[in-house]
Amino acid sequence: MKKNKEGKSSIVRRMIWAVVLGFLCGILMIILRENSTGDLSNAWKFVDALLFQDITTTKGIEGIGLFYIVGQIFMRGLQLAIVPLVLTSLSLALCSLADPKKLGRIAIKTFITYLCFYLAAATLAGVAAYGVKLTGGFDVVLPSTQAAEIATMEGYNPLVTIVNAVPNNIFSAFTSNNAILSVVVTALILGLCMTYLKEKAEPLKQVIESLNEVIQLFLNFLIDKVGPVAIFCMITRALAVYGVEYIRPTLVWMITTIVVSLVLVSTIYPIGIFLTTRLNPFPFMKKVFKVGLFAAATNSSAATLPLNVKTCTQELGCTEEISSFVLPTGMTINMNGTTAMHMIAITFIASAAGLDISPATLALAAFLSICTAMGTPAIPVAGTTMVYVVMMGLGLNSELCMIGYSLVLAMNYLPGMAVITLNVIGDAATNVIVNFKEGVLNKEQYMEKSSNGKEVK
Repeated sequence: MKKNKEGKSSIVRRMIWAVVLGFLCGILMIILRENSTGDLSNAWKFVDALLFQDITTTKGIEGIGLFYIVGQIFMRGLQLAIVPLVLTSLSLALCSLADPKKLGRIAIKTFITYLCFYLAAATLAGVAAYGVKLTGGFDVVLPSTQAAEIATMEGYNPLVTIVNAVPNNIFSAFTSNNAILSVVVTALILGLCMTYLKEKAEPLKQVIESLNEVIQLFLNFLIDKVGPVAIFCMITRALAVYGVEYIRPTLVWMITTIVVSLVLVSTIYPIGIFLTTRLNPFPFMKKVFKVGLFAAATNSSAATLPLNVKTCTQELGCTEEISSFVLPTGMTINMNGTTAMHMIAITFIASAAGLDISPATLALAAFLSICTAMGTPAIPVAGTTMVYVVMMGLGLNSELCMIGYSLVLAMNYLPGMAVITLNVIGDAATNVIVNFKEGVLNKEQYMEKSSNGKEVK
């Protein structure tokens, strides 16, 4: 566990350094570009050709574009893992939830409660993100040369999405990152069928588990080893080529994500507990406060699990039997904070790329996000990695969208602290609700005051 924490801390430190150095180098490149007259003009042309040139364009045929190449390799590496990641993680998550040993009233109530919190978080976060978009908080004033290259999201009947969700050829669905919704449906079908077949599907399940481990190992390497270098290159290139236009909307995205997450923590869970149990939600909020702080400090739901279990069983009146199922299951499938972050990030990325994202598009984003968040694997910055899945499902694949995504990936640490708090406290809230519905919640212990985690008799 100690080694794991040190590894995550090391990744965070490298990401922070990559961001800081990327901004510093990017600002230096802006100064060089804006003052490129005389000899400096030749110096900028040399640096631009060596580091920043898009080598796939006609203009870049004589350039090297080292930073462009590193950024593209990193993004293409993520693209490489998207389809197998969604297929394996989502189908296995469904198998885990529907394990015959865990079926029954508790599992059904747990899943329904998590789903309700998902919908509440996605809806409220989507409304908040759309409101910020309407105020222009995510807008970017792009250079005229880049504004001319903006793609448009064509209007279509949203019901077409239902038809396109079911692929007529399983191999065609797996050969395009733009058919993520079809992959999601295929994974759901696969997971349900494997659950129904039980032992007969065990060999296939083992193959998928092995493939999932391979994908996670690859993503761990990509994000841990290549990620910081790629983030540095992408931020430096974004500032050098596009200027400082992305700094303000990126800060707006960070602040919006943090504020929305904290507002959701302090509203949907107390309201959910009150509506389903009629209990006073304030004792719950007071007792889980330390759980939220611990999650934010460690940025790990796995590290927070023991404290969450102790708080639920010793202070909130939950039984060990139900807690041992609800909390570990929630650590795996309850990522409503991640979904809230996805809604805001997608709105920021699309708006910053000059695309007009509509409420119907946000509704589709919410569906994709909930499906992928339930299968989010336990890898570093997994939530932001899965933003890419939602982007591909919505067709947000232009270069400007990739710049926005690279900023989300690089600047997610502080917002992630608020997001993970939303996740772990949601696990505790669901545990209280399920225990109450099963008639086993110790109401006296729930209402009892506590001090430093100890019961006060």
